[in-house]
Amino acid sequence: MLESMNIAVLIGSALIAVAVFTSLLSFRFGAPLLLVFLAIGLLAGEDGIGGIHFDNGQTAFFIGAVALAVILFDSGFETRFATLRQAGIPAALLATVGVVLTAVVFGLVAQLVFGFHWLQGLLLGSIVAPTDAAAVFFLLRVGGISLRERVRSTLEVESALNDPLSVLLTLSIVALIATDTAPASFSLDIASEFLVEATVGAIVGVVGGLGIVQIINRAHFEAALYPILLIALVLVVWALAGLLHGSGFLAVYVAGVVSGNARMRHTAALRRFQQGVTWLGQIAMFLTLGLLATPSQFPAVALGAVLLALFLTFVARPVAVWLCLLPFRFSRNEIGFVSWVGLRGAVSIMLAIVPVVAQLPNAGIIFNTAFIVVLVSLVLQGWTIRPMANFLGIVVPARQGVVDRIELELPGRGDYEIVAYVVHPDSPVARGDRVPRWARPSLLIRDGRSLRPHLAGRPQAGDQIYVITTPEYVGLLDRLFARPAVRAVEPELFGEFVLAPDTKLKNLAVAYGVEARPEDAEMTVAELLRRDLAGDLEQGDRVSYGPVDIIVRHVNEDHEVEEVGLALEHREPSRPRLPVFHSWSELRDLATRWWKGGRSNVAVSAPAPEGPPTVVVALAAGEANEKPAAPEEEPPAENPDNPPASAA
Repeated sequence: MLESMNIAVLIGSALIAVAVFTSLLSFRFGAPLLLVFLAIGLLAGEDGIGGIHFDNGQTAFFIGAVALAVILFDSGFETRFATLRQAGIPAALLATVGVVLTAVVFGLVAQLVFGFHWLQGLLLGSIVAPTDAAAVFFLLRVGGISLRERVRSTLEVESALNDPLSVLLTLSIVALIATDTAPASFSLDIASEFLVEATVGAIVGVVGGLGIVQIINRAHFEAALYPILLIALVLVVWALAGLLHGSGFLAVYVAGVVSGNARMRHTAALRRFQQGVTWLGQIAMFLTLGLLATPSQFPAVALGAVLLALFLTFVARPVAVWLCLLPFRFSRNEIGFVSWVGLRGAVSIMLAIVPVVAQLPNAGIIFNTAFIVVLVSLVLQGWTIRPMANFLGIVVPARQGVVDRIELELPGRGDYEIVAYVVHPDSPVARGDRVPRWARPSLLIRDGRSLRPHLAGRPQAGDQIYVITTPEYVGLLDRLFARPAVRAVEPELFGEFVLAPDTKLKNLAVAYGVEARPEDAEMTVAELLRRDLAGDLEQGDRVSYGPVDIIVRHVNEDHEVEEVGLALEHREPSRPRLPVFHSWSELRDLATRWWKGGRSNVAVSAPAPEGPPTVVVALAAGEANEKPAAPEEEPPAENPDNPPASAA
């Protein structure tokens, strides 16, 4: 017995170590890391070089469910309330209506491909319908792609919210097939049960999140015990929600959102521990699911499975996404990118275990097909997320430059923490800018020697400095010691001239041919951009106004416009115009032209909105060409413990 235990521990730890080391190759060659973990499990399995025989579906499902609960809590912990306000409704629609549409459309085709009963086809559709939270969060956050926050938030929140409905659909259809009952009121039963599970899960999540915050803030333990306590409380929330017939996965995500947005002690240490546990959960989940698969059975279903995977990628998912996002003023390319990042992962493989455990007819075909669909998704979509984002032109410049920062929380209940920086050579401080009093370091290390800041002089590139500050000022310190983000300079994308955001439309020169409606005359260009564009503004957003384009050149961390560009004529950025994903206005234009008997190849650009007669208002031509000089920054308060309010 002892020898068997040692062998099991040796094999398990060796597989995890190999998975960690292969991450270096993944980052070097751009392979999706989760695909690498899954491939290691396949290679170690009974058909691989490892020859490990593992066929315990219940154990694999348990490991995957626990790991997914931890991953979803960490995902919620890193999600801001602003993200939910911005993308909550479209993401919730994708996680409900989108999942059902994808499952139905995919299930109908799967029924034809494999000759399934329609319930079996719908079962396979429900299994592959959800996007995988682990895959989406990893590729978007660790992949270093700077996207519009509305697009990123929609993808992340959707991947976290669509698991409950998929689990419910899968379990309900399995029960129908196993008991051979007639699905007379299937839709109503599913809808009512989903509402109950979602409501109970959300309530347990809110209460659990508040409880986690209170316990962490009020309890007095050894510092090393807090991360262990947190993981235990997370699993308590997950299990309790399940016992109360709620969604445990939704509960832990909500608990993570609630606790992550609250003021909680030991946040820095807890976040670092969670990151490690999340990585361990991802590795364990994908390795276990890889061990469970039998690749020698794949050829029997490979052709049909690959065809279904391509149908899911290019038809089922895009149709569902387009219908769900149509009311929310997403651009064509944004909808196209959301459609493309429909990554399938461990959740689909976990759900495919359920019919195997229930010993349903064709359960092996369903499991192997779902596994191949996941492989195709990780290879095709996971490997091309960055190129696709660049191709569709939705990558935006990062608002924050490169920063090398370490956070250390001070003991006790104080709100201060120690932040360590390595001064970047291109940072404002390294270029000679003055360090405000409230940001002056407490310790400076140069060439391996500890120096007192008042004796070291100005910070130099490569210096390691330690600052005692409050969490809300960390972002300001980043700007001082990090490499600044690159500002927009390309005239084609950002306009030939620069305007102040408070420039009024009536002040645009008549030389540019700008016509301002009476109700718009007193409106500033920043107000126009915010009125006509949905969501948070990002660099490169533009609005056509008469013969000119008004463009966002630069925004701050709060998405407030700091610079506006003016293009004298319409210049669409060099990005592809997809032939699908029309907006409401484009569809209305098409329908109107068709009704009036227009040409079949009509243009799809939205017509200019009709309105009252316009008036032309002008000032001197040079007034719109020059950017007003920024007022000189007021010096901060002398008290280092009381930074100026304007700095925040």
